[in-house]
Formats: sequence, C-alpha cells, structure tokens
Amino acid sequence: MHWLYLLLAFDALAVAFKTTSVGVLMVSLLVALGFFLAWVIKLLAARVDNQTRDSSMILDPAELHRLRQQAEARRAAAGTPPTQPGA
Repeated sequence: MHWLYLLLAFDALAVAFKTTSVGVLMVSLLVALGFFLAWVIKLLAARVDNQTRDSSMILDPAELHRLRQQAEARRAAAGTPPTQPGA
C-alpha cells in the first residue's frame, strides 16, 4: 500500500514538470510533498510492525513465578546452588 503513495507522488511531480501554470505547479508540488511524506511514514510503520513481538508470547507474572519455582526445584534436585539475579 505504501508504494501507491510513491507512485502518486511521482505522478504529481510529472504534472508539476509539464504544467505552464504557476498555481498548478505549486499545488502539484505540495501534493507531491504530501505523498512523499505519507510514503515515508507508511514505510517506517511497516518496518516497525514487522519487528514487533507477538503479544501472546509475553508471560504473565503468575506464569513467570511458576517457571522460576520450577527452575529452583530442578536446581535443588540437581544439587547446584541458585544463582543471584543480575550476577
């Protein structure tokens, strides 16, 4: 979808280059600038959207606590001392 904005911006630039009217030139240059900005914003939004994590994979605090208790129980059963967080 963001490539459509780029094509429209190029079309507006083509109109600006072909026209002999100053009013049409100014309007088409402003339209081209608007479409270029929309293209950049949509392109960046698509990149950010591709890099976001799936929120369903985030653990809630109760599940995280349960996993920590299981890990401590496994360490205690194996006889290794627990590690300090952040060390």
